[in-house]
Amino acid sequence: MIQVTRLNGAPFHLNALYIEKVETFPDTTITLTTGTKYVVLDSMDTVNDRILKFYQSVQLLSNPHLRGEEDEE
Repeated sequence: MIQVTRLNGAPFHLNALYIEKVETFPDTTITLTTGTKYVVLDSMDTVNDRILKFYQSVQLLSNPHLRGEEDEE
């Protein structure tokens, strides 16, 4: 889960595994795989950093196949 802030200043949490895309036009909009969209105060770079830290914390990025490495023989 990552914490983001609604436009009214209220913080809430999103499951980063369900985030499909993060866009800025001009407000940061997060689209989930369900099609639900959230507009947040946080910058796109901040949201992306939080997603990356979340992935690292659950070791999602530790899988060599996700990093593009070849199989060891």
